[in-house]
Amino acid sequence: MYLKGILAAAAAAAACLCGEIWRELHHFRTVTYRLRSKKLEGIGEDVRFVFLSDLHNQTYGKGNRRLLRKIKEIDPALVLIGGDMLVGKKGKSFAPALAFVRELAGQFPVYYANGNHEQRLKERAEEYGNVYARYRAELERAGVHFLENGSQELFCGSCRLRLTGLEIPAECYSHFKKARMPEGAVKERIGETDAAAYEILLAHNPSYMEEYLNWGADLVLSGHLHGGIVRVPGMGGAVSPAFDIFPKYSGGHYREGGRDIVVSKGLGVHTICVRLFNPAELIVLEPGGEE
Repeated sequence: MYLKGILAAAAAAAACLCGEIWRELHHFRTVTYRLRSKKLEGIGEDVRFVFLSDLHNQTYGKGNRRLLRKIKEIDPALVLIGGDMLVGKKGKSFAPALAFVRELAGQFPVYYANGNHEQRLKERAEEYGNVYARYRAELERAGVHFLENGSQELFCGSCRLRLTGLEIPAECYSHFKKARMPEGAVKERIGETDAAAYEILLAHNPSYMEEYLNWGADLVLSGHLHGGIVRVPGMGGAVSPAFDIFPKYSGGHYREGGRDIVVSKGLGVHTICVRLFNPAELIVLEPGGEE
């Protein structure tokens, strides 16, 4: 009788966990982070940015209407994309990502930095064909600004922003061990910072945060780790897609040396299709001057 009770409790707990995993795989939440920097003074009132990462072709309602509706409600001044909107594997269509980003670009300024999935398609064209070239061309026709180891400057109010997208060496996405990033690799790819501008660096993999901050970013936007797949209260994400245990920057808002770091828990999944205590998220950034 005692054993039956234990088995029944275990079955009930497993059913609850499976139900929660299903819920988190089909819903997203909106998370707002406040950015602070003296360089952001003069940016204007009620300015918001939206940060999207790791959609991996996920759809929330037909044509991603639930996600699009929420972004329209936020009415961002900029939409910043941190990569991995598609799935960079053979036989995988980019149509869901293309339709979603193209719809966004028809309504908002969209700046797109690649993740490892886009980078893989681009750098291994002999294996994947012209998939990435077609995807990028379609989105550029829609008005998307791609940041491929490049920068664009713009003004928001009287504040000068500099947006930079970084593509790190492909070997820095290896599994089971963290590859050493070659010294000077960041500067070699994207050049020097501009001390007068608010430097926003979109760098997909947060494992190299020290290198990004040393480069001089005022705000680093990353993703890639999918929130750590399973989040443990008080400890953060349990494991990264590279199988690091309890990575330091698994997801959330961090402040270091007066600068902001935002790591998205992502909007989709691939390969390991599990989320537990780790809801997908749409991130809203509210910039302002120093308090």
